[in-house]
Amino acid sequence: MNTVTRLGGFALGLAAVFGAAYGIGRVVDPADPATSAAQSRPHGAAAHTSGPAAHDEVTDRVPGGLLVSDRGYTLVPVAAPASEFAFRIAGPDGRPVTRYDVAHDKRMHLIVARRDLSGFRHVHPELAPDGTWRVDTPLAGPGQWRAFADFTPTGGEPLTLGVDVTVPGELTERPLPAPATSTTVDGYTVTLAGAPQPGRTSSLTLTVSRDGRPVTDLEPYLGAYGHLVALRRGDLAYLHVHPDGTPGDGRTRPGPEVTFLAEVPSAGSYRLYLDFRHGGRVHTAEFTVVADPAATGPTVPAPSGSVEHGTPGHGHN
Repeated sequence: MNTVTRLGGFALGLAAVFGAAYGIGRVVDPADPATSAAQSRPHGAAAHTSGPAAHDEVTDRVPGGLLVSDRGYTLVPVAAPASEFAFRIAGPDGRPVTRYDVAHDKRMHLIVARRDLSGFRHVHPELAPDGTWRVDTPLAGPGQWRAFADFTPTGGEPLTLGVDVTVPGELTERPLPAPATSTTVDGYTVTLAGAPQPGRTSSLTLTVSRDGRPVTDLEPYLGAYGHLVALRRGDLAYLHVHPDGTPGDGRTRPGPEVTFLAEVPSAGSYRLYLDFRHGGRVHTAEFTVVADPAATGPTVPAPSGSVEHGTPGHGHN
């Protein structure tokens, strides 16, 4: 049953934001007991699977997007008109960061999602000389939103920082859609093969078709034929992966299949968001999946040459 809630006060002021989101912005989902149990362990503790390989261990490290401040960098919202979203990244010296490396064609990826996972946007703000990032607001309607800044400061490691933002108004909360292996968006049908397994690198293949015919001419988007974000139900732990292969590498075809190598941080329910470009437009297909440690399925070695970012739940393949 949907729940209607009246939200008041645009909680974008620094006091409200930091009071609610500083440190670990973690909300345990009672509907996912496996997730809750994993999060209840002391920081740094690990739960081991029965397999002997260290790669099969599920650790309790903090996944990406749950911190507003990490490794000396802090996501600082900036007051802006209602039509705009603005923020800065404060560096270890407390000053706004103005130099960023390009990752996947952009220096900053801003992802926003409503807390009930019914809303999702992936946009790319513009950087002003004073270190302020600005973009037309991606917050589409009332709700409790989580904003993720995915970036690499020049000379530093890739990071994903997150902060909660409230848009006032009457919100109808929506239940998480049931797990499914097929969805439609803008006339396209996208099917999913494979399932994530906690602590293991799993192969997820998404196949795009239109009018019953496979799409074999996907267009590159952010340096790939697809872009995948996964958010864990409850706390919105963030996982960002890219396909196994890139356009022009001599082996990766432009559809209909796009394969991702993904590793989720724990058991639980996740919402997957696939961005792909075709016909000059970006389309977003959404799936609900369940990561079950008891499930069996294909797992693969970590991709050779991959970079360990140091931020659990943050992967760019």
